[in-house]
Amino acid sequence: MGSLIRSTTSLRILAASTRQGLSVRNSYALHRKYHASGILKSAESSQSASQIINNADTFIMKAYSRPDIVLSHGKGSYVYDTNNNEYLDFTAGIAVVALGHGNADVAAVVADQATKLVHCSNLYHNIWAPKLAHDIVTATTEAYPQGTQGIYAKGSDGASGPRIFFTNSGTEANEGALKFARKYGKHVAESGSLGKSTSEVLRGDPNLKCGIVSFTGGFHGRSMGALSVTANPKYQKPFAPLIPGVTTAEFNRTSELGTFVDERTCAVIVEPIQGEGGINAANVEFLQALRRRCDQVGALLIYDEIQCGIGRSGKLWAHQTYPSDCSPDIVTMAKPLANGIPIGAIMVSDKVANVISVGDHGTTFGGNPLACRVGCTVFGQIKESGFLSSVETAGKVLDQELKQALAPYTGKIVVDIRGSGLLRGIQFSNDPSKIVGLAREKGLLLVGAGKNTIRLVPPLNTPVSDIKKGAAIIAECVKELAPEWN
Repeated sequence: MGSLIRSTTSLRILAASTRQGLSVRNSYALHRKYHASGILKSAESSQSASQIINNADTFIMKAYSRPDIVLSHGKGSYVYDTNNNEYLDFTAGIAVVALGHGNADVAAVVADQATKLVHCSNLYHNIWAPKLAHDIVTATTEAYPQGTQGIYAKGSDGASGPRIFFTNSGTEANEGALKFARKYGKHVAESGSLGKSTSEVLRGDPNLKCGIVSFTGGFHGRSMGALSVTANPKYQKPFAPLIPGVTTAEFNRTSELGTFVDERTCAVIVEPIQGEGGINAANVEFLQALRRRCDQVGALLIYDEIQCGIGRSGKLWAHQTYPSDCSPDIVTMAKPLANGIPIGAIMVSDKVANVISVGDHGTTFGGNPLACRVGCTVFGQIKESGFLSSVETAGKVLDQELKQALAPYTGKIVVDIRGSGLLRGIQFSNDPSKIVGLAREKGLLLVGAGKNTIRLVPPLNTPVSDIKKGAAIIAECVKELAPEWN
């Protein structure tokens, strides 16, 4: 009851301040003043970390392995636990908190929109979903004027371009993309556009054009469709059998594409830069071959940019670092779009959008005004060229600092340092979990990935001084653990 009273009081303060003509930022500042003065004390302050962890063990399903710390708040590139320990955060909620923790702009927008309209469902239009869709589409096409294929192709009217479907997460975005591809496959089969003999077979049974190709090292989510295209036995085996019609090819191996991607394939899904798989970038030749082969067999090329997109690579989209003949038909996105407020989206080309009809797909929460308004604020900052340049610069600094500090161990303990922008990976010769643990003890949060890799995904606006600090802590940990590595 006390927590409810505090929450209600908080909203009343924010609502009253906005009614009095204060800006949303000043409204949020007033809220923080009241909180600091003790009027709005948070409920968690009465519980110890051990009590909170015990409650979690008792009432929450044991699906996660977590250290015995409880995070309570954050600011910028730092988070703090309930014992007031400070951590430099190089995880950003797994590449989510793009503008940092406790971001004033985000908090002000959340506070203001929460007093207006949080949710109304897709039975009705709201102000913010169309605006965010417009901003994403416009920024995407403006950032890549050389694009002419896939999402960059003009519609039959010579003007229309890509369109957006909003979801609540990255997994949902990938599920929707696969679903759209299945319907598009039927459309191609029924159109009879793949040569006489093939067209006759597919027109006889359009369901035959349902195959989906994914790649080794890819990660696309944990719901059944997304899991089916995530070729990792650790994730798949407990839930087999998965959806039929999915095959797995070797990432970056062009020679296999003709075998795996054929006339019965409706979609190919790939990350331009694999995150969970170990920060592995696709080769230019591989993506070019994928685009060509998809065109030959009437399949859609789906880029999962949930982790590598929206500024993480130093470009608006990771695929925009590649030539225009690598362009996708569908792009999925989520993680950083609203700085931690749940949201995802599917951006599809005009030819795909025209196949989807009213009632073909839906969502209760997707595109809600709260998430979309926050998305407008976050995306509006990230899309600016100056912001993207700063990410690129910070990424280069991180790369240089790591390569210099870890040079004595490269070729021995350190196998490779790779990535782009602020999506970086350090591959080790053995399991680096001890480094992750020691770094946490020294005040740096890290997250692992495949291939014995530590993934570095700090907030996109992390100051260069903190970038250097994080690299120094990593080097210190490697130095301390090097003797036992040998």
